[in-house]
Amino acid sequence: MVRRVIAAGAIVVALGVGWRAQAACCYFSALGSDVTQPAQKAWISWDPQEEIESWVVQPKFAGNAADFGMVIPTPSRPRLNEAPRDFFTELAVYTILKPMPLNKYKQVRFRMMAPASAANGDAARKSTVRVLEAGVVGSLDYKIVTAERAADLYAWLKENRYSYSGDEATLQHYITKKWFFTVMRIDPKQMKRGGDGKYLGEVTPTRFTFSSRTLVYPLRITQISVPDQTEALFYVQAPFKVDLPGPFSYQYSWIPMFRQALSFAVPEKITPAEKKWMQVADTRLPELTSYMQSRSEQAPGWQPSRLEWARKLTAQDLGVLDGTVKYDRDADPNAIKKLVQLRGFLRQGQWVTKFRRTFRRSEMSTDLEFVRARVAGDLPDEMEYIYILPTSPP
Repeated sequence: MVRRVIAAGAIVVALGVGWRAQAACCYFSALGSDVTQPAQKAWISWDPQEEIESWVVQPKFAGNAADFGMVIPTPSRPRLNEAPRDFFTELAVYTILKPMPLNKYKQVRFRMMAPASAANGDAARKSTVRVLEAGVVGSLDYKIVTAERAADLYAWLKENRYSYSGDEATLQHYITKKWFFTVMRIDPKQMKRGGDGKYLGEVTPTRFTFSSRTLVYPLRITQISVPDQTEALFYVQAPFKVDLPGPFSYQYSWIPMFRQALSFAVPEKITPAEKKWMQVADTRLPELTSYMQSRSEQAPGWQPSRLEWARKLTAQDLGVLDGTVKYDRDADPNAIKKLVQLRGFLRQGQWVTKFRRTFRRSEMSTDLEFVRARVAGDLPDEMEYIYILPTSPP
């Protein structure tokens, strides 16, 4: 296990972040059985010129269901491929923050701080569910289906011995937009059992590739199984640094952290880009602080997104994957050797933005559309974040 990743995880717990992450999909199981999704991470890549988007998802599961399924909606028919089993472990290794050179900061002690049922009347009608494709990816059987009515999809799931726990309106949301549904069958018996007798495991990482005019990710469908709030970890690759719009933006946590860190820097060693950012931070800090205070009062437990890594990838960055360029962070040598698994996923000249967001159930009524990160107005945010700032957790 990567030593630095373990350390980072300890700090995440200290921040009060739980691992009930649910995004892009929901589970459904036989009536009377139980299955939950304690964690999920997502790699999202988008080419706006070709209008091609791809996801790699690997949710965890726990439950007593003998078998169960997973449904993932996409805006167009996807192509499925198996991803490397250690894909997200290697992404975590690749995006370890580097220690900031100590000579950049004044010699003071720094303390790590944490920021704060189908209707009966439909039975006689011919079902509109169409199975477009069936196959196997990794260890998962899948079917790609479409439907014109949510009630028909409900009935189809029931006929296949599953009980969908959500409401018809959620399915209809995607049906109205003419999205496609990938239904995947999972066999927990291949996994280990925990001390409570429930199956525990991770689904085979699967890559979905499809056409999309926007950088979108389905969030609404996960509202079904979220009683209060849930956390998601995103790695997003695009021609620009990305953010979430409005109150979901990482700027609410990033700007105060950046401004506090730079207050400790040696003035002569602050770069022109950092000076420009300081001016923006000084201007926006009162506005952001006021907004966060107001949101916290109106919705206790509200949290902004947290930026964890951001970089425009160079040829040297990609050289790390095959060992032609030395990896310059502290990690398990065996994990470093496995970075080659990321070849074909990471692309030179593209930005990779990594951030977390805890979503309250009330914030999950629609899907996510990522936007270009901006400092203010039309000014793009092109500040890389690859070093541990003195007051920033890894």
